[in-house]
Amino acid sequence: MTEGAQLKRIATNPAREVFHTDCPARDVVDHVTSRWGIWVLISLRSNDLRFYELRDGIQGISEKMLAQTLRALVQDGLVRREVEPTTPPQVTYGLTDFGQDISEPLTDLFDRITRRLPPRSTE
Repeated sequence: MTEGAQLKRIATNPAREVFHTDCPARDVVDHVTSRWGIWVLISLRSNDLRFYELRDGIQGISEKMLAQTLRALVQDGLVRREVEPTTPPQVTYGLTDFGQDISEPLTDLFDRITRRLPPRSTE
């Protein structure tokens, strides 16, 4: 290899190149790694939840931010939204197959981090 050689990115379609600004994967990654996206995906990993269950389970998230985060994750195809035709309507959120695939390594990452944290002082 010559000195100063750089890796070449091989892509026939710039819109599918991860480093290209038009790559659709960038938006999905932004939503998944947003401040609240990761917590929503981890929360839905084990079972479907209603809006208020997510709100109460994810401490510090406002209703507005939860609604925005869920809207983005639904649009990306990671979360499914099911509306029951009752009065008032009951909305349940769950992970799609794509969402399950994405949340698995996030949960693993979270578990690895928490295992490495020093024990909390009880004083």
